[in-house]
Amino acid sequence: MPIDFPSEEWTKAYKEAINNDPEYKTAGATWEAGPLAFVVSAEPAIGMEQDVAFVLDVHKGECRDAYITEMDEAQKQPFVITGSYAQWKAVIKKELDPIKGMMQGKLKLKGNLPIIVRHVKAAQVLVSNAARIDTRFMDE
Repeated sequence: MPIDFPSEEWTKAYKEAINNDPEYKTAGATWEAGPLAFVVSAEPAIGMEQDVAFVLDVHKGECRDAYITEMDEAQKQPFVITGSYAQWKAVIKKELDPIKGMMQGKLKLKGNLPIIVRHVKAAQVLVSNAARIDTRFMDE
């Protein structure tokens, strides 16, 4: 059964997908830079009246937690990546590489881009895990 994106249920499924993936255990093994916050900008046209943020607490190849949070909490994370609903949908569908999206300004990064770039394989595997979730998008 498809899970709405973004939602608490979706973030929990994402955590489970990451932790069940042996490829992420290897690809993310050197990540010690802290949690990542993802902000999906409000899109009233599809019924999303305010920004939604979720945090992935990834560390050394494991996702310790994944949850929806308030904007002020999201902004406290070492890495905050912001994009429109359409851009996040494209990332999840593997139509937009998140690293390229940051470099092209399609996704906005608050944090150290060189650290992210050094972990490009881990980022790719995280996207693969997001793509595995049976996701229902609000605009479909």
